[in-house]
Parts: sequence; structure tokens; C-alpha cells
Amino acid sequence: MKNKKIIVALTIIFAIIIGSFVQEKFLVREQTKETQKLSIGVLQFVSHPALDEIYRGFTEELEKEGYQDKKNISIQYQNGQADQSKLVSMSQQLLQQKPDVLVGIATPAAQALANQTKEVPIVLGAVSDPKGAGLVKDNKRPGGNITGVSDSAPIDKQLALALELIPDAKTVGVLYSSSEANSKTQVEQAKREAKKLNLEIKPYAVPSSNEINQTVHALAKEVDFLLIPNDNTIANAMQTVVSVANQYKLPIVPPVATMVEQGGLATVGVNQYQLGVQTAKMAINIMEHKKEPANYPIYHFTDGDIVINKKQADLLNIKIPEHLQKYQLKEKG
Repeated sequence: MKNKKIIVALTIIFAIIIGSFVQEKFLVREQTKETQKLSIGVLQFVSHPALDEIYRGFTEELEKEGYQDKKNISIQYQNGQADQSKLVSMSQQLLQQKPDVLVGIATPAAQALANQTKEVPIVLGAVSDPKGAGLVKDNKRPGGNITGVSDSAPIDKQLALALELIPDAKTVGVLYSSSEANSKTQVEQAKREAKKLNLEIKPYAVPSSNEINQTVHALAKEVDFLLIPNDNTIANAMQTVVSVANQYKLPIVPPVATMVEQGGLATVGVNQYQLGVQTAKMAINIMEHKKEPANYPIYHFTDGDIVINKKQADLLNIKIPEHLQKYQLKEKG
């Protein structure tokens, strides 16, 4: 009986201690929001639906967590519109605002920020391989002032899905920008995964968006479907790619759902909105808890969303297997 009373007493004391800790943590957080106007500088590489969705997820998660722009936080947003010289000048402008955290949406934007500071924390939004892009020493232990979220797509699952929809496919074209380091890494990954499925990969690199139209015309005669990696140059020209590919009834497997909506056939991709949400969570952790980017691992999503464009499948005379029909895009409007 005596032991039972001691256990009850210890349980109550433990509960009080935990409760006090949680309350103190909550009060500190709320005080931070009320008394300190924090500042975030955001640099986005270019406007296209996938990156815009990341920024939407980022800002809405901040607001959900109690951070409202112009009230208790200042969000300085810049968009380089795929112009390298603008990215440099905009990075410098953001740094002059003395931000608590910088956010780079897409690899070129993140690299531009990284070239300007080694002190201000930088959170990456949508960089497939931060180590491969030269932004961190290691994806598990970044080792500097940079951490963030990878948008690495499950290429193995994308190819497997493509084969379910196009079972007779033998040759895959991969369209990418030769100027984007992460794209080259993904091409090599595609080669490894394709070999396991007895598929042949044919890479098609373009130095700029000006060559995309001509390149798609050429590759459409040589491949059974087109795989697009996480590549901002190609994503920004998705309408051009779709327009030409449709002339040849060439299926496209892009990396994200927004590009399926634009005319891709299907994908297994990282949800871009959730990518933005996770980017915001990491930024909040750094601002509130002074979490050091050096020891904050790069976040990788373990699953992807299957998305299939039935309208595009009908155009291409592709029958969607019954077990995949639940993944069809919902009609808008």
C-alpha cells in the first residue's frame, strides 16, 4: 500500500514537471511571435506551377503556425525568372535585409544564396541532391549553414508505372538541361533503374530552353516515352514539350503532379505543396529553436503520389489498368 502511494505521488510530480516544461516551451514560442519580428528572405528560381505550389505550401504553413507576414514576420520574396544575373543581385538584396533565415526554392536559387553567405542559415526548398549540387558536405550531416528539403523523385517507381501503362515500351528518352547539376545526377539514376527493367535510356541534353522544341521533335521519332527529371528549365517549358510530343503521340512521364496536369501522362512524384510545408517547418525550427543547419539532415520524402491524366491517356490511346484508375486526376471546375 505504501509503495502504491509512492508511485502515485511520483506520477503526479512527473506530470507536473512535464506540464510545466510544455507550458514554458509554449510561452517562449508565443513570446517569440509577439515580441520579435522575424525575417525570412525567399528566392525562387522561376515561376512555374510546381515551384509556385512549393511557395504556397511554405507561406500557408507559416501562417498555420502563427506567423503572419507584415505582422509578426517579414517575408521578403524575390523571383529570378530563370535569369542568373537577377539571382545574384536578388540574393545580395535579400542579405542586406538581415534575414533570420534564407530560403532557396530550386537549385539555382539555392546556389545563388549559398554564394553570398556562409553565416545566415539557408533552407533549401526543392533541391534533388544537395550534396551533388555542392551545397552541403553530406546530406545526413550538412556541415555548414545549409539544410533543407529534397524533391528527389522515385525514378524507379516512375519507370515501373510507365511500363504498366505502356507495356511494350523498350526505349526511354530523358530530356534535361545540361546546365542543371541535379538533372545530370538523375539521368545517371535513370540509367541504373532502367537497366533493371530491361529498358534503354537515351539522354537528350539541351543547353537552354531555345533548343527544347527542336530536340523533342528529334527524340520523338526514337523513343517510346519521355521521362523528365526534376529540371526547372524543362518544367518552365512544359507546354512546349507537350505540344510537340502530342504531335507524335509520345507519352510523357514528368516528376510532379502539376506537370501531369499540364499534359504529362502520369507520375509518381513528391507532393509539391507538402514540400513547401516541410520547408516552412525546417525554417521555423531554425528560427525558434536555433537549430543548427550543420547537424540538421536533409529531409527526404519516402513516398510519392501516383497521378494519372486520363484525358491524356485517351489522347494517346492508352488504356489505364483497373487497379490504377483510382489515381486519375480529378476534373476541375
